[in-house]
Amino acid sequence: MTANEAGAAPARGAWKWSRTAETRRVILDAARDVFAEAGFADASVARVVEKAGSSVGSLYHHFGGKAELFLALWEEWQSSQEHRAASAVTAARQAGETRPLALFVTGARAFLAGSWEGRELAALFVEKDGPPGFELMRRSRGHMWLRQNSLLLEIDDDPIGRVTVAVLTTIIGEAGREIGTSRSRAEAEEITDAAVEMIERLAVFGEHA
Repeated sequence: MTANEAGAAPARGAWKWSRTAETRRVILDAARDVFAEAGFADASVARVVEKAGSSVGSLYHHFGGKAELFLALWEEWQSSQEHRAASAVTAARQAGETRPLALFVTGARAFLAGSWEGRELAALFVEKDGPPGFELMRRSRGHMWLRQNSLLLEIDDDPIGRVTVAVLTTIIGEAGREIGTSRSRAEAEEITDAAVEMIERLAVFGEHA
């Protein structure tokens, strides 16, 4: 094997991976628009394929079907929101912030900013319209979110602590739903400020000095 031949395979492999990633991205973007317009039940694979300029075979090859495509969008959305909040908290810590409530609020603001920027998807995923098993997956992700917030807030794992975390987390979730239907960024920011004010009023556990 020559040096040129040795280098050809990785190049072809990289090109193939790039094309695969591009195809998945195009299909996901088309599905996002179709699901946002029609909801899960009324959306069709044919419409997604038409909008993507792809083929039914390609969609099934990359995602397996309409349900898997919906769940892939949801996972991508959840991961994006989690990354956004975690990055904001990390940046605040690096800037010297150590108070649990302040860090929680920082993450909440980042999450709610994402709810406005991705409001079409945010509105889609708060509806009950979804594939079988979606509600269970959403509840499971919600439990994980509660655990993460409990650690961030440094609240005792007792009944009062668990209820406190659940209430504060619910405020963020409900604010995100309201933001998803907001008519303007200004309205979304007002909802965010109201949610933060409520969180700070209810956070009776206090802040660390």
